[in-house]
Amino acid sequence: MLKIFFLVFMAGGIPVAVAMAGASLAYILASGSLPPFVVIHRMVSGIDSFPLLAVPFFILAGNLMNNAGITTRIYNFALALVGWLKGGLGHVNVLGSVIFAGMSGTAIADAAGLGTIEIKAMKEHGYSTEFAVGVTAASATLGPIIPPSLPFVIYGMMANVSVGALFLAGVLPGALLAILMMLTVAYFAHRNGWGGDVKFSSTRFFKAMCELAVVIAWPLLLWLLVAKLGTPPQLTVFAGLASLFVLDKIFKFEALLPIMTPVLLIGGMSTGLFTPTEGAIAACVWAMILGFGWYKTLSWKMFVKVCLDTIETTSTVLFIVAAASIFGWMLTATGVTTDIASWVLGFTKEAWVFLLLANLLMLFVGCFLEPTAAITILVPILLPIATQLGVNPIHFGLVMVLNLMIGLLHPPMGMVLFVLARVAGLSFERTTMAILPWLIPLLLALVVITYVPSLVLWLPRMFF
Repeated sequence: MLKIFFLVFMAGGIPVAVAMAGASLAYILASGSLPPFVVIHRMVSGIDSFPLLAVPFFILAGNLMNNAGITTRIYNFALALVGWLKGGLGHVNVLGSVIFAGMSGTAIADAAGLGTIEIKAMKEHGYSTEFAVGVTAASATLGPIIPPSLPFVIYGMMANVSVGALFLAGVLPGALLAILMMLTVAYFAHRNGWGGDVKFSSTRFFKAMCELAVVIAWPLLLWLLVAKLGTPPQLTVFAGLASLFVLDKIFKFEALLPIMTPVLLIGGMSTGLFTPTEGAIAACVWAMILGFGWYKTLSWKMFVKVCLDTIETTSTVLFIVAAASIFGWMLTATGVTTDIASWVLGFTKEAWVFLLLANLLMLFVGCFLEPTAAITILVPILLPIATQLGVNPIHFGLVMVLNLMIGLLHPPMGMVLFVLARVAGLSFERTTMAILPWLIPLLLALVVITYVPSLVLWLPRMFF
């Protein structure tokens, strides 16, 4: 009866969060087994979670970076590094998304932030609007895979697994996705005879490579000082941060300090300097230091607007989590999850078959439900089966999030489709057709990530 109420509400065009809470309330009223107040109680307890505090702070950090001119710096850095390759702006698009993914944590922010700059530049350089939209949509899926990631925070809370381990698990799969997308860009460039979009500048390229070298060498140097020489961790980190600002001031790097954001977050969490929730606060502080103090591109008026936008987005996300909490609890209480688990385990006891079926289900669900709602509904149903079959919950979390990110590119409910259709001025139908070729590298990456769990689990096992 619970499922019938939910499907009826959804068919009536009611928002998914209201449909989940409404279906739970309708079932309780119809059955008379529980007092209606249980709905409110379970919704409140569903968001009374310390890890969920990371959600508003990661959203705020992404919004601050987006509004402080950081996206332009990232674009210029990527342009200097790969813009001279064949199909240059396509490669810039992917590399820019890799970097911005380390700040925003959401596909929508990536598509709306960098997408606006990238699509405009690609159209001005003669690329078709469809190609520009396709590569922007595909690269936007990197946002929640490369840490930090809002879906990982939600999954970690629902599955009771380490958010820090989930963040580390996304690094290598994110790199695989980026490589496959850049290979796809190279294929289109070769087929269409495209050249580079900017003249190769040894000065700009060398400067960009120096920035990358600093990003790689800086954490290694700090680790050496702390682990091998025994210097105090806090003092070492503060001295290291000061050295970054000195280097940026001397060499006038394009995007060194923004690129360091994911390095600071992952380094701080893997060394135990702060929890993922505290890391979200640290990301906000870092964004404010860059916007207000260093680049001076943020004003207090802009900051107030960013905060209001963050409140609006956070309210939506947490309302979905709260509604899904009562719905998931009712699914468990009414035995739906047990029945599904028994049916699946009766059908197959092979992990690879279950993962195939789960992928198909999650791809389908991702076409209709917003990722946060889908995660909170699917985790109580699928995770117990996965653990019974020996699938690592961290590995399964990454598979789930990637499936749902691909779902954002599908009609009828794919939010990235709507955002890019508006940004590019394309019809919804043409936007959908433009994205279809880019599903090939995404689905190929999904197959590799699903059936090569060591790719996902290698880094988390090293640090956790």
